[in-house]
Amino acid sequence: MKNTIKVERAKHDLTQAALAEKVNVSRQTINSIEIGKFIPSSLLALKIAAIFNVAVEDIFTLEKDDWK
Repeated sequence: MKNTIKVERAKHDLTQAALAEKVNVSRQTINSIEIGKFIPSSLLALKIAAIFNVAVEDIFTLEKDDWK
């Protein structure tokens, strides 16, 4: 699953740690999501989108391999 969290964080001047604190996860979780090692739950994806005031689809995008 592709995501634009790093771009959104930069736009909002947030570190991984600051975003993690806002959505109540570890910095390592945010890092893992950003690099594609971890797919967030629906609830976490919604929380992240809400922080950036965008739709979930604006941050997370399914890729062809995700359908396997």
